[in-house]
Amino acid sequence: MSNATDGPKRSQFWALYLTRFAEGFGFITLLTLLPTYINALDPQAVTVLGVTVSAGFVIGMYTTGFTLAQTAAVVPLAWAGDRFDKRRVLLVVLAAGAGVYALFPSVDSSATFVAVRALQGFVVTGAGLMTLSLVGQIAEAGTRADKIGKANAASFAASILGSLGAGAIYDAVGFGPVFGVITALMVAAWLVTWGVLDDDPTRVEGFPFSDLAVNRKLLTISTFRAQYAFAVTMVRTWVPIYAGTAVSGGGLAVGATAVAVTVTAEKATNMVGQLFTGRLSDAYGRSLFVFGGGGAYGVIAMAIPFSAPIGAALGSGVTVPVLGGLPPAYLPLVGLSGLLGVADSFREPASMALFADEGTDDGGVASSFGIRELVWRPGSVAGPLIAGWLMVEVSMASVFYVGGAFAVTGVVAFLAILARDHGRAALTAW
Repeated sequence: MSNATDGPKRSQFWALYLTRFAEGFGFITLLTLLPTYINALDPQAVTVLGVTVSAGFVIGMYTTGFTLAQTAAVVPLAWAGDRFDKRRVLLVVLAAGAGVYALFPSVDSSATFVAVRALQGFVVTGAGLMTLSLVGQIAEAGTRADKIGKANAASFAASILGSLGAGAIYDAVGFGPVFGVITALMVAAWLVTWGVLDDDPTRVEGFPFSDLAVNRKLLTISTFRAQYAFAVTMVRTWVPIYAGTAVSGGGLAVGATAVAVTVTAEKATNMVGQLFTGRLSDAYGRSLFVFGGGGAYGVIAMAIPFSAPIGAALGSGVTVPVLGGLPPAYLPLVGLSGLLGVADSFREPASMALFADEGTDDGGVASSFGIRELVWRPGSVAGPLIAGWLMVEVSMASVFYVGGAFAVTGVVAFLAILARDHGRAALTAW
């Protein structure tokens, strides 16, 4: 039976889903246009204080500058969310986001691009932490993965519209209008959050990070997550780079709209999956979904370099309206990207709900999600640098072999710890 609080709660969830949508739209736009920026800004080796920095390192910094800023922002933002009003922190972040996205059309060099992307990292981290913390806090204990899965689905819906829209708008009129749309979305999210979301009544004294850092469940999931961060950051970032980079650089040299389709395939399958897999995780536990989804992601990632021979065998080189002529490897790449989304849709809501469960029980849900972010940071910072070096010095294929291997070793370590603690019941223990 419903109660009187269902309506207000529902409207607050929808406000948070809208904010998640705006955050996802901005994030995916930059990911989709990353190969376009690489081609337009043409990164070159530079000498800094007598040290020569390779072009591959500069390309890696396009993503690593973003993740370094995210790393620096996690602890102060998570602490502020637990100590003060999460709604108010979210409003500040959204206001900053509107200003940051308005700066992107003025970018004219690798240095300014890295600097503005660092500001974007602050915005994406703050919006993600506060929205997920509030969803986890408002949701009932037995529904957290379901609600988090729906919040993630909103982000993926933005990813689909953002990647397709960014590619199409850029192809038609350039960078400026793309970022005008994102700025307007951030303003709309601010207005809805201010008008609909209730003040956050929780206040956590002290520094909850210290207690959560020794939480056994969080330590166990972190053994997987720390390695998986390398996999996802390398693979998810390099799928569009592989699609859009010039053939001489190991890519397929397709246009911005075709690049957007490769990104959209992963986001669409992930979005649809999380509408259901979160509910399944609530019913059957977390660890099985983390293990199965993470392992499948690694295997699929390592299959991406076989897009070319698969395409050649199938004769999948085609010419499509809007997208133009497509090489044989392109359609298999789109299919594998979609399978990556299916795999990750099983892993993500289960993992997030575990952090929400532990944080809510221990009185620091924002800090719990903050730990989740911090565990991710080493891989997300180093992963693009490794991938950039591999792309330039070894091969494009090696990026996906190494990235996939990180996911596989992560799930093996996760299973080993669970088996030690729970024996044969390892994958059904949580």
